[in-house]
Amino acid sequence: MMQLGFVDAQFISFLVAITLLTISPGVDTLLVIRNTARGGIRDGVTTSVAICCGLFIHATISALGISLILLQSAWAFHMLKLVGAGYLIWLGVTSLLAARRGQPLPVNGVLKDTPAVSRWQPVKEGFLSNVLNPKTVVFYMAFLPQFIAPGDPALLKSLWLAGVHFIIANIWQISVVMMVGSAGKWLANARFAQTLNAATGTVLVIFGIRLALTQRPV
Repeated sequence: MMQLGFVDAQFISFLVAITLLTISPGVDTLLVIRNTARGGIRDGVTTSVAICCGLFIHATISALGISLILLQSAWAFHMLKLVGAGYLIWLGVTSLLAARRGQPLPVNGVLKDTPAVSRWQPVKEGFLSNVLNPKTVVFYMAFLPQFIAPGDPALLKSLWLAGVHFIIANIWQISVVMMVGSAGKWLANARFAQTLNAATGTVLVIFGIRLALTQRPV
């Protein structure tokens, strides 16, 4: 019988591993920085929550065995990989184009002389960047079963572990949002805006290319 409130050595190991994974530089942190710079603290927090909501999708498909099908099917894995890579590259290109245009970043969360960003845009970008990432599929498929005992209900335990991951990831990412959001005078500087857009765009494109070159686990 699963004990949700019971903290043992195995659970501590899970916390340590998830925390180290979360604070490692990656697409999630980069996207949070990008969207905070573009739309202010509100968009940064929204992006973080949307990214972390994708964790429950991965936990569910892992528990139901769907991720195993994706890993065993070369075609399915290849298609998911290409869609996810294409999406990251598209996000990167939009940032590079903004840098080329010299698009200003927001002051107090409001873009100057640019069309307003839809409130749903950071939700879409955060959620899709997580759900379409086959590396997260592989990670959850390989990682979560280590912390699910034979007698535990797999789906419930997977969702609970994803909930823990959700909290830790949001604590880290929203801390990043607040740090970026506090740099208001820098974000209002056109040269800094171009540099940040160019840097985040370049790294997103690189992440996309690396994802496209990822080999299916055997």
